[in-house]
Amino acid sequence: MNVEKIILGIDPGTNLMGYGVLRVVGQKAQAEALGVIDLRKFGDGYLKLGHIYERVGGIIESYLPDELAIEAPFFGKNVQSMLKLGRAQGVAIAAAIRHDVPIHEYAPMKIKMALTGNGGASKEQVAGMLQRILHLDEEQMKQHFDATDALAAAYCHFMQSSRPQSQAGYRSWKDFALKNKERIKN
Repeated sequence: MNVEKIILGIDPGTNLMGYGVLRVVGQKAQAEALGVIDLRKFGDGYLKLGHIYERVGGIIESYLPDELAIEAPFFGKNVQSMLKLGRAQGVAIAAAIRHDVPIHEYAPMKIKMALTGNGGASKEQVAGMLQRILHLDEEQMKQHFDATDALAAAYCHFMQSSRPQSQAGYRSWKDFALKNKERIKN
């Protein structure tokens, strides 16, 4: 039975926010759309947040995603940048909540690892792998890396959710201990 679902991926940003829409039928995924929400014309940070809410809501209404995969903010040295990025992510999440779309958050390293096998992969490597896996043409690849990063988040979620739980490994040391009581000595 081929169940169809739509996954919306978001790469939060305060100047450019990437989005990617992945259509999944059974175990096959294909890119439905990718693009960016350009926020550079808004001088005021609060106006940017309002625009993010409206545009993410519009994308949700257009594609009717079953799930949202969003990249977690990356902790850098600039605390102010991280706060702004966290606000942008929070507003995108609020738009998804408003539309009853379940949310899944992934660290940038996990997304890169899922796509390339290397948690330190460059944006170019991630985009190149997406192009090969999803058979994207050159025109689609002319988007900003924010768009391909968003599509990568959606693809990462597809890979995570398509694996049976028994193959997913251990979620924590506690999970390992509970599943391996006979291997642990007191």
